[in-house]
Amino acid sequence: MSRQIYPQYPPDLSETQLQYLLTTIKDWSIAHGLAVRPPPSLVSHEQDPAGALAITAPVTLFPSLFPRACFEQGRAIQTAYNELYAAIASDEAWLKEIVEELVDVDDFIAELWKVHLAVKQEGYVQPLTLGLFRSDYMVHLDPSDASAAPTVKQVEFNTIASSFGGLSSQVSALHKYLTATEAYPEESSSIIKNSALPLSKSVPSLAAGLADAHTAYGSSRASLPLCVLFLVQSPERNVFDQRHLEYELFSSHDVKAFRLPFGEVQQHTKLDEKRTLIYTPPQTPHKPYEVSVLYFRAGYSPDDYSGKNDWDSRLHLERSAAIKCPSILTHLAGSKKVQQVLATPHSPHLARFLPDEAKASELRKTFAPIYPLDKSEAGLEARRLATNSETAVKYVLKPQREGGGNNVYRKAIPEFLKSQPESHWPAHILMEMIEPPALNNTIFRNGELQKGGVIGELGVYGVCLWKHDVGTTKSEILKNYEAGYLLRTKGDQSEEGGVAAGFGAVDSACLVDI
Repeated sequence: MSRQIYPQYPPDLSETQLQYLLTTIKDWSIAHGLAVRPPPSLVSHEQDPAGALAITAPVTLFPSLFPRACFEQGRAIQTAYNELYAAIASDEAWLKEIVEELVDVDDFIAELWKVHLAVKQEGYVQPLTLGLFRSDYMVHLDPSDASAAPTVKQVEFNTIASSFGGLSSQVSALHKYLTATEAYPEESSSIIKNSALPLSKSVPSLAAGLADAHTAYGSSRASLPLCVLFLVQSPERNVFDQRHLEYELFSSHDVKAFRLPFGEVQQHTKLDEKRTLIYTPPQTPHKPYEVSVLYFRAGYSPDDYSGKNDWDSRLHLERSAAIKCPSILTHLAGSKKVQQVLATPHSPHLARFLPDEAKASELRKTFAPIYPLDKSEAGLEARRLATNSETAVKYVLKPQREGGGNNVYRKAIPEFLKSQPESHWPAHILMEMIEPPALNNTIFRNGELQKGGVIGELGVYGVCLWKHDVGTTKSEILKNYEAGYLLRTKGDQSEEGGVAAGFGAVDSACLVDI
């Protein structure tokens, strides 16, 4: 049972208060782009053939309580995490050892590595890489120590398509507005104070990262106007999240951005003799653009690759002179296996990439124990834990995949492993479950209310731009900063937390001193 460390919260609402709050949230959200396209289960294609409708994004009625010290801990170490993953992505020889353990059991990782090898053989023409990262944490309370203070433990580190930066700024502004306009009951004012509600700066900060890379690209190689290209899924329900960054990029930095479905890459782009990436918008076929930055909001999952054409597209893009966000090596650096290698107890690898012991020590505090499922000493111990129903209840099994819906939890782990060939077990890592404190809130999703116990996951965004020549381990960081935060909240009966996958809601933090 989860420990209780928070004050009584949120307050009960009368029917009149609830209806006023819901009306305000719905109107404010649509007016400010805190929205998503409706799921097919709610609005069918026949009902909306033009795809013109939008609904309020899944949101919490109240900002969720979050320990102030844990919030500041996550923010303070983001630049160190940026530095760490830039260094990992710049060490091809080390990544090769990681990948070689996976290529026989994970086809997706194997195909990504093939793309890298093909470009390496030809020669990379762009030494700059942009990372728009997000490090995800949960508050952890040691269940074996009743006096333990809360701390944050890392769930995962995202190096590609780190979503909800656009909506996180909006939801924190929504909760600020509800507080300022006294939409919450008066008895909650001692907890929900304006000073306790930090605004997320993710939209201006992430857009600034794209603008920094655009500037670093320099002048046109092909004497064409420059643009940033967003590579997206089609259809994309979470379009407004992405649009906020696109609009900010133009309004604050005067940089044009275009959206290109991943499946149409070869139809609308080409490479010239210098491997400059040329994009011709279908709406203005007479006016081509040179792409300065490729921002991947697609291509992170096996689901985005239906066959050879899609893999050819990824190779086509990686060969180009455009700055990739992220590069293929940075994409690979975000695999769960890398996280496991860093966080396995007594691992020597962190010091390789982060020689500053003070920084490394702060990162270690956020590591939850993670084990391989190979035949190493640590892997054999993990197999014993994972196949025993009594010990498996403390763990989660994770594959090398992005996005929600793929993990196996607790008692389900032994049966899942029995259903898989033992040779495929190393494609997963075993992670000790993080134990969050008890928390309550109400989620508004698809017009329905879900009230009760919830679990929050803090994501801290980071921007990192670095220069690296493939074939060396030397890298030079040009930009490195923390870039706002996201809180995703799900019902405490749900094992998964992905908002777009249909599990969580976007939220903001109400900081409390524990």
